[in-house]
This record gives sequence, structure tokens and C-alpha cells, in this order.
Amino acid sequence: MADRAPHRLPVRVYYEDTDAGGIVYHSNYLKYAERGRTELLREAGFEHANLMQEYGAGFAVRRCTLDFVKPAVLDDALIVETEIARIRGASVEMRQKILRDGALVADVEIHVALIDRHGRPKRLPDPLAAAMRAVAPLEA
Repeated sequence: MADRAPHRLPVRVYYEDTDAGGIVYHSNYLKYAERGRTELLREAGFEHANLMQEYGAGFAVRRCTLDFVKPAVLDDALIVETEIARIRGASVEMRQKILRDGALVADVEIHVALIDRHGRPKRLPDPLAAAMRAVAPLEA
């Protein structure tokens, strides 16, 4: 197990992210988490479009658990932390925390699977698995 800091992505809460009460609408936490995973992947040297072009595959969410701890509100500066919990043949489990001033706002556990153009699982290409282990391994 490597000891690495999680990938961190700053996110600002905009008016469009909130409901009538100025609180972040629940589905937007999933969008913030998606951005965190996308930027981790980009940092590893892989972009979603390139995965499809080079390997004929892309990631799909298989399972997601999201715990809301406290509300984020308009103009909050949030940090999305992303860690890889486990890499398997065709899937990756990640843990994400959405923080405000170091305090937990939302906790996300997500399991994504690499699938081909026909929706069938596809083994992670060795370069992708190695790059993900190098960027943010937790117990990969």
C-alpha cells in the first residue's frame, strides 16, 4: 500500500448549483465527484475521449453510495478529494470526500467499471491500471 495524498480538486458552488433556499441540490454532489474522478484520470494521463478512441472503452458507474453530512451553500469553496481504494480486472473502487474548510460535507464511495462500446466489461489496459496506481493509490 502506497502512502499518497488524495487527488484534490477545488470546486466553487455557483447559483446554478443551488435550490431556491441557496443549498446545493443533491444531484450536484455527484457532478462534483465526477469532476474529481475525471481530473484524477486526466492527471494519470488518460482522458475519457482518448480511452474510447484508443481502447474502445469508457467508464460507467456500477454502484454509488453518497452520504450527506452537512449542506454546502452558494459561494462555498469546496475541495473534492479522490482516492483509489481498489483496482480490479475491469473495475475501480474510489472513495471521495467533499470538504469545506476541511470539514466533511459529503462522503462518496463509487465503483466504476470499464466497458466496451457494447456495454460489456473490459479489462483495464495495463498502462491505465499502472497510471491509476501511480496517481492516487490507497490500497490498489
